[in-house]
Amino acid sequence: MSKTSLNLKTCTCRNIARCHAKEAGKLFLWFPVHHTLNKVINFLQQFAIKYELMHERPGLSLDCKIGLAQEIAQNVSQILTPRELKETQVLFIKGTIQPQLQDFSDMASLQRFIKFTQSDWLLEMMEKEQFTSYFQPIVSTKNTSQIYGYEALLRGIDAQGNLILPGPIIELATEAGVLPQLDRIARLSSIAGFSRHQVSGKIFINFAPTALYDPVSCLRSTVEAIDRAGISYERVVFEVVESDTPQDLDHLKTVLKYYRDAGFSIALDDIGSGYSSLNLLHQLRPDLIKLDMELIRNIHLDPYKGCITEKLLEIAQKLNILTVAEGIECIDELNWLRERGANFAQGYFIAKPSAIPVTLAPLRMKTQMACRTQRT
Repeated sequence: MSKTSLNLKTCTCRNIARCHAKEAGKLFLWFPVHHTLNKVINFLQQFAIKYELMHERPGLSLDCKIGLAQEIAQNVSQILTPRELKETQVLFIKGTIQPQLQDFSDMASLQRFIKFTQSDWLLEMMEKEQFTSYFQPIVSTKNTSQIYGYEALLRGIDAQGNLILPGPIIELATEAGVLPQLDRIARLSSIAGFSRHQVSGKIFINFAPTALYDPVSCLRSTVEAIDRAGISYERVVFEVVESDTPQDLDHLKTVLKYYRDAGFSIALDDIGSGYSSLNLLHQLRPDLIKLDMELIRNIHLDPYKGCITEKLLEIAQKLNILTVAEGIECIDELNWLRERGANFAQGYFIAKPSAIPVTLAPLRMKTQMACRTQRT
């Protein structure tokens, strides 16, 4: 990789901030068709911005600092279609030299370039590792005071100390191309939290398969953290958070094989939310499946959801796959699932995610309530 290029994939947060402040260089833009090029040229001419045309393919270059490059990219995005944003390629080279062959690996779509420039708050949070984990218990459906384990859920912490939910963090990290770095931070935060609170039972750690380029190298730090924490491998469940739409099934199989060979268990998340769930069961053969919360919501009132869930539970039982029903919010949902053989339950009715893992005492009340409802 050239030392003169701004690498949007692997540049550290500190380097990015420094580039934003003072780096001058050349911005290169390559467009899918001449029509897109002409739109951008009209925009640049309107604001008297100097540029040079490139003739080997529709494109142009500008001499500018990184801050101006970001501003130009942001304004150009307003006149392009979503497809043009995805298909227009961007490269920023520090200095005045022309891009070399190795620099082209640093190209990004205009859409990703813009998202990256908008991600300062996330990059700073990642640099300072301003993250923590909240823990949500997973309990037996037969007795909700019996905790099977805990799922660790990522939370960000902003400059004022406020919590940021994972949705916007993961969305921006994906669009800005820093999901691998975020995924690693989240895994290590989960392990540190489990170790700090000395929780018992299974520990569920989320991971995104697309964030792992090479399982052995990417997961080495995770396994080392588990070893340092003294957590036995049979207690660890790695939860696939993209199980409904895997982009590369062979890659996912490779990742899961690495986990299994090391002695960890595998769970597939959100089963029932996509079209390929049943196919994934025989392809990936997980130890546990987690039934999607949208499927569980008001399941006792919806015969369509009920029929689908009954079949999923029946298949899991025949294949000796344990089942976790997510998103349970009322006693009727819990009772319906218990009666049909779901093994474990998770959701706000049981307990909300918390910074300090919930212990047995607060859950006994839920069990007593469930028992009273069953008797009546």
